[in-house]
Amino acid sequence: MNRIRSFFTDLVQNPRKRNITIGVVLLLLGSAILKPLMASPHVSLAAEPILENGPAWFTNALLTTFLVDIVLIVLALATRAGLKEGVPSGLANFMEMVIEALYNVVENMAGKNAKRFFPWAATIFLFVIISNYSGLIPGVGSIGMTHGAEADSHSILLENQVAAADEKLTFSLFGAEEEGHAKFVPLLRAPSADLNMTFGLAIIAMFMVQYFGVSALGAKYFKKFFNFGGKGFMGAIFSVVGILELVSEIAKVISFAFRLFGNIFAGEVLLAVMAFLFAFILPMPFYGLELFVGFIQAFVFMMLTVVFFSTAMVSHDDHGDSHH
Repeated sequence: MNRIRSFFTDLVQNPRKRNITIGVVLLLLGSAILKPLMASPHVSLAAEPILENGPAWFTNALLTTFLVDIVLIVLALATRAGLKEGVPSGLANFMEMVIEALYNVVENMAGKNAKRFFPWAATIFLFVIISNYSGLIPGVGSIGMTHGAEADSHSILLENQVAAADEKLTFSLFGAEEEGHAKFVPLLRAPSADLNMTFGLAIIAMFMVQYFGVSALGAKYFKKFFNFGGKGFMGAIFSVVGILELVSEIAKVISFAFRLFGNIFAGEVLLAVMAFLFAFILPMPFYGLELFVGFIQAFVFMMLTVVFFSTAMVSHDDHGDSHH
């Protein structure tokens, strides 16, 4: 009891603690009051076309991908302009630090091939991390437009759903639409939460793995996949191992794509659910977790790509010689 009494006494006498406590209580009450007016979490496994009567390929994830590309281009141009001024400062200094850290990581893994691999590794890391973080920006996934027979316009709107005992209506900034006749489509969606993008990036990465392997070993590179020249029992073993290597190479594409997609998509669903259950405070630790996961996924994608680049340039004969 003394501890409780001293806690409340300190709370009353300390203005900072008192204000923080009042703010937290108000946020919790606000979450409870606003919950009936909040939209149900919008979850769609596939990216959705933005234009109702437009091309199906122009999805919200593709639009965000274009925006991420623009951000990367502007970032590169701004960094180059900052470096030309002499002593780098601000953005240029920060980007120089990032690039140097990434290069050190690639150099530790790839050695003499670091300069050759680095442009690909750094581009993958920067693209993936910005794509991952784009889904954490407020409004991404919650600002969009209504599609359907009853929709009067494609104007940008905010969807607010009100649940009644026998019906559920969807309200926008420009009027109400019945949920059965209209569908809410977010304007933006994180590229990493679209399986098309992660598969495309995985295919590009594995294509470059084959390119570096062929450029280093020539036609001998394909010997690890199609090794049918041996005789007897060991020849059969080498043939099976080659087929397994080929299957493994294809599986790497699937692993790359689903690892990135699964982690980012699941994180966005988790944040949406947490925000729906409690609008304030509760989502904050999960938001911090997603910042960490977004960085780790970009870093892992880059690291695995560099590892595959390096192993593709080493022939099986070289491995055998090293054992001797």
